[in-house]
Amino acid sequence: MDQWFESLKTMAVTVCDAEGNVLDMNQRSADVNSHGQKIIGSNLMNCHPEPARTKLQGMLERHELNAYTIEKNGVKKLIYQVPWWQEDGSFGGLVEFSVEIPFEMPHYVRQPKTSD
Repeated sequence: MDQWFESLKTMAVTVCDAEGNVLDMNQRSADVNSHGQKIIGSNLMNCHPEPARTKLQGMLERHELNAYTIEKNGVKKLIYQVPWWQEDGSFGGLVEFSVEIPFEMPHYVRQPKTSD
């Protein structure tokens, strides 16, 4: 797997397959997860308590996106869990992006340009 995500120092990236087995993670993800890179090859169900386990199982079954924010140790993060798809179009699993974000940040509503 390409290691492009190693350069994302404020973003933890974790990739799992369609059954929830961890395929890869960047160093930032290893740093913030309690078992680090040792969880590669393990199933995410074993890493999450309820109700997160049930939520994750549903996301895998229904190929659902899940997004929310958290605050932990004075750091606010956007957690964005999204399905990924294999080249043949079949469901590959989920990718979790955990991104540090400012507590206060602007929000812009972009309007499409009208054609003249």
